[in-house]
Amino acid sequence: MRAAEAARTPPGPPAPAGIGPGMRERAASAWLGRREAPPPTGGDRLRDLDRLLVSSVGQWTGGTSPLTATLATLDWWAHLAASPAKQIEVLQWLAEAVPRIAERSGLPAWAAAGDGAGGTGPGLGTPVPGEPAALPQDKRFAAPAWQQWPFNLWAQSFLAVQQAWRIATEDVPGASRHHQDMVAFGARQWLDMLAPSNGVLTNPVVLERTLEQGGANLARGALHAAQDAWRDVLGLPPVGAEAYEAGRDIAVTPGQVILRNRLAELIQYSPATAQVRAEPILLVPAWIMKYYILDLSPRNSLVKALVDHGFTVFVISWKNPGPEDRDVGLEDYFHLGIDAALHAIGEVCPSAPVHAVGYCLGGTLLSMAAAALAQRRPEALKSLTLLAAQTDFSDPGELGLFIDDGQVEMLDDVMWRQGVLHAHQMKGSLQMLRSQDLVWSYRLLNYLLGERRPLSDLMAWNADGTRMPYRMHSEYLHTLFLDNALARGQAKVDGEPINLAHVRVPVFNVGTVQDHVAPWRSVFKLHALTDAEQTFCLTAGGHNVGIVNPPGAARTSHRLRRWRAGEPLLTPDQWLERTPVTEGSWWTPWFAWLHAHSGTWRRPPAMGAPGRGLPPLQAAPGSHVLQR
Repeated sequence: MRAAEAARTPPGPPAPAGIGPGMRERAASAWLGRREAPPPTGGDRLRDLDRLLVSSVGQWTGGTSPLTATLATLDWWAHLAASPAKQIEVLQWLAEAVPRIAERSGLPAWAAAGDGAGGTGPGLGTPVPGEPAALPQDKRFAAPAWQQWPFNLWAQSFLAVQQAWRIATEDVPGASRHHQDMVAFGARQWLDMLAPSNGVLTNPVVLERTLEQGGANLARGALHAAQDAWRDVLGLPPVGAEAYEAGRDIAVTPGQVILRNRLAELIQYSPATAQVRAEPILLVPAWIMKYYILDLSPRNSLVKALVDHGFTVFVISWKNPGPEDRDVGLEDYFHLGIDAALHAIGEVCPSAPVHAVGYCLGGTLLSMAAAALAQRRPEALKSLTLLAAQTDFSDPGELGLFIDDGQVEMLDDVMWRQGVLHAHQMKGSLQMLRSQDLVWSYRLLNYLLGERRPLSDLMAWNADGTRMPYRMHSEYLHTLFLDNALARGQAKVDGEPINLAHVRVPVFNVGTVQDHVAPWRSVFKLHALTDAEQTFCLTAGGHNVGIVNPPGAARTSHRLRRWRAGEPLLTPDQWLERTPVTEGSWWTPWFAWLHAHSGTWRRPPAMGAPGRGLPPLQAAPGSHVLQR
């Protein structure tokens, strides 16, 4: 059956018009997956010794460079030791906070400054200036039981230490900002681990549950921990993920794979309306994720919503690469993914420009493709929509904690040894960015309270991770993160420089308020990189929930403002101040925006283009998405 499918796989599309002979050869080479590597030299062989050593260390540290962390700590500590003003600031804050904590915690009068009247005081939820308080998103101490002594004392003391560390790792004279952030991040990991909410005897909610149930909650929690550990060892998805199978429960929007190559499949979805817009839509997901985050359950499938609104929808489904794909690079993702998809769509919908939509890394790649196509085939795109996708990496947020020369060098060596970056390695880094939410709150609920909440379709998708090829991820980290080459106009496609200033099609750019992967202020920087008409939308939620945000599913909101060339540029804070909040999902104004930028209605196109070498190969969701 696989042989038959391979026989039916159409050849690669021709190179776009305007590409010179040398570039045409490189495009063909990328399509065929062939790369000519220079023969190894003696220096290369010696370099392999370094890589073996560094990658061996990286296997134990999760890809984190201990040398970089040590240098960051020394830099911060040395400059803190040389700054009496910063030391006094920390000590002064603690000196003011301690008596307030004692008073509000209801300690005896001799232990508290002030009148020492005892009682529980105003409580953790009503802080006053100068007192430690939980951050708005921190719900660890929200339960009323935390207002009682001694739990309020422990909680307030924890918050005081947390605030003291925040002061000690901010604005230390002479210390590198990056190093300060790294130390603050490391301190937060330790504090989150040692928080009183993580203990049976120090968490009043857990203690009460344990007494009520005679420890049955802890017995269930031990079973849950054993199940999770066993599944981790075997590489199995979490408990409950079996309720969501691609093609059965999720990714069920009808369609056909019409193109398959060694890196991607192109899925065309069946029409749901008698008439469709003339311009089709191409969805480009990130290769760090399975595409079906855009086609989850029918109630929250972006693909289904677009089809129901009268659009012809195509989506790229990336292969889950293995070590044999170690030399697949960014240009391969362009040629075998976006460029191949656009040529195929051109066969199905001749002469119709495409509404291109990119999510996360897929959006970054799509922005590069749009800049390249603006010079080669400006008629290829009708509009560009970027979903939580960065184009300027000068301030990538907390993800930048893992990106500097030393960290990237170690990660490079780990990937060189493995051939790929594994999903669990990426997952660990992302979990640390929100350790309290993604690690410790999970353990509290499942292991201490003994509860198992059912997985949602989005949670099941999140557990279905993918790998990334060594060469591609190395190019991505060096070119985009370290060099910020795309924003600086120094990135290249097929050896030719590209510049986002060449993009002229209308842009709809979406950022999410609580995004730890692509912070919205970073996403917003496209505002200054092109003169194309731009509509920026800031939506509630995080990197995933903010995008998978169907109307009516949950209470949500967004802000939206359009910018035209010649109008004054706004800073993110100015934009936020001047743009009012609108209740409801951002999908609604985006659908209206797509219709406004679309042409006439027409009959739906045929499924694929059998006469042009693009017959339907397999029903959606195809085969790439099922690879483990």
